Amino acid sequence: MNQTGRSGPSGLLVAGTSSDAGKSVVVAGLCRAFVRRGLRVAPFKAQNMSNNSMVCLDGGEIGRAQWLQAVAARVEPTTAMNPVLLKPGTDRRSFIVVRGEPAGTLEAGQYAAGRGHLRDAAFAAYRELDDAYDLVVCEGAGSPAEVNLRAGDYVNMGLAREFGLPVVVVGDIDRGGILAALYGTWALLDEDDRALLKSFVINKFRGDVAVLEPGLDTITERTGVPFHGVIPWLLDVWLDSEDTLEVGHWRASTALSATSRDRLKVAVVRLPRISNATDVDALAAEPGVDLLVTVDPAVAESADLLVLPGSRSTAGDLEWLRERGLADVVAARVAAGRPVLGVCGGYQMLGREIEDDVEGRVGRVPGLGHLPVRVEFGEAKVLARPEGAWAGHVVDTAYEIHHGIASHVEGDADSPVAQPFLDGWQAGAVWGTMWHGALESDDFRRAWLSEVALAAGSEWRPRPRATGFAERRERMLDTLADALEQHVDLDALLGLTRMGGPS
Repeated sequence: MNQTGRSGPSGLLVAGTSSDAGKSVVVAGLCRAFVRRGLRVAPFKAQNMSNNSMVCLDGGEIGRAQWLQAVAARVEPTTAMNPVLLKPGTDRRSFIVVRGEPAGTLEAGQYAAGRGHLRDAAFAAYRELDDAYDLVVCEGAGSPAEVNLRAGDYVNMGLAREFGLPVVVVGDIDRGGILAALYGTWALLDEDDRALLKSFVINKFRGDVAVLEPGLDTITERTGVPFHGVIPWLLDVWLDSEDTLEVGHWRASTALSATSRDRLKVAVVRLPRISNATDVDALAAEPGVDLLVTVDPAVAESADLLVLPGSRSTAGDLEWLRERGLADVVAARVAAGRPVLGVCGGYQMLGREIEDDVEGRVGRVPGLGHLPVRVEFGEAKVLARPEGAWAGHVVDTAYEIHHGIASHVEGDADSPVAQPFLDGWQAGAVWGTMWHGALESDDFRRAWLSEVALAAGSEWRPRPRATGFAERRERMLDTLADALEQHVDLDALLGLTRMGGPS
C-alpha cells in the first residue's frame, strides 16, 4: 500500500516531444530503478494506441509496453495499468479495449471528443493504482503539445491536471532539432499546463555532453524548466514496442546475404496492419539469426524462413499480400519445401478460407490454401494464456488475442500430411499457430529453429549456452536502470512526488 504521512503528488508523468521519443524506455527504466530503491511502483498509461498487446493473468488485454513496464517494476501486470487501449483497424477506425475487454469502436471524427466514458475509466484506474502503490509512473501519448486534442485529453496534460502530476518531457536527440522541440513543447502549453512541466530529459545522446550544455542552459533560462538528465545511446536496450513504426528495430545490418550458411536468415513481412510484431524479438535475439522486416518480394524469397506475423485486419492484409506479389512468393516457397511460419493473422491467411463479418466485414474470401484450416470470425474475442508443448519442448510463454477461430478441414490427396503444431498445424515446411509469444520459450524456439535450418539447408545450429530470452530481457531492464541511475537525477524526480516529500 502507499506510504501514509507524506504530502505531494502520487506519481509523475513522462511525456515526450513526439511519438517514439523514448517515453516507454524511460518509464521502464524508472520503474526498475525505483523498485530497486525499495519502493512499490506501478506503471500507468491512460490510453494507448497500439496493435502490440499482451494478455494479463487476469484475462484482460493491455499494451505490450505497459506489460513490460510492470515486469520492470517486478509487479503482476493488470488492466488498471493501461485501462484504455485503442487498436487501429483502418486509417479511420480503432477498436476499443476498456479494462482489458472489447468495448466497441472509435471513428476518426470521435477522437477529439466523445471520449468522456474512456476518460472516466482511465481516471478510476489511476485512483486504483494510487491506493495500492507508493508511486505511479505514468507514460503520456504522442506529445502534450498537440493543442488540437487538448480539450478532450486525459493521457497527457489532462491526466497531469486531474491529479496534480509533475511532468517530465523527454526528447530524442537522434531525430535532430531537440532544443526547438523541447522549447516548442513548453511554448505551446497554456499557463496552467506549463505550471506542471517540471523537468526536461534528453534521450539517445552520443558525444560530449559539454558541447550540449550551453543549449540546455539557454532552454532553462527561457522556460524556467531544469534538465534532469541526458541519457546516452544504449545499443543493447530494446523494448516491446507499442509503435508499429518501430517494428523494424530488429534488422540485419545489410540485406540478407545468400552466403554465410552458418547463419539463419529470417524475413518478416511488414503487413500494413501488423499486430503483436514483438513476436519476432525472440527470433532476432537468437545468436546467429539475421532478421529483416521487409515488404520486398525478393528478400522474402531469399530468406531461409519467411514469417507472416499477426494482423489487425487479416482479410485486408491478405489482399495486400496478393497485390504486392508476396502471395506468389509464399506459394513458390511452399512448392519448393522452403520454411514459412504464420502467427495468428498470418496463420489464418495460410488457411483455405476466411469468413469475416466482424473484423474486416468482408464476408467469405479464399485464403492462401497452404494449411488445412478454415477461419471464421466471431463477435467474442479470445483472450487466453495457454500452455503446451511441441516435440517434448514446453511452451509456457504464449498468449492468444483473436476473433478468428481456425477449424481443421481435410486436406486434398496431393497435400502433405498435416501434423499438429502447438494449437495449429504443420504441413510440409509450413507451420501455423494462433499463439503469440511462443517463441520466447527458449528450448522450443531453438529446437524448432533447428528443424527450420535443416529444411532450408542452412548450417545454423543453436548455441547451447546462449542467454535465454527472459534473462536477456531482465539484463536489458537492469542496464537501462543503471544508465538512468548514472545519467538522470532520480532524487530530483522523486523530490517532485510524495516519495520525496517530508514524512
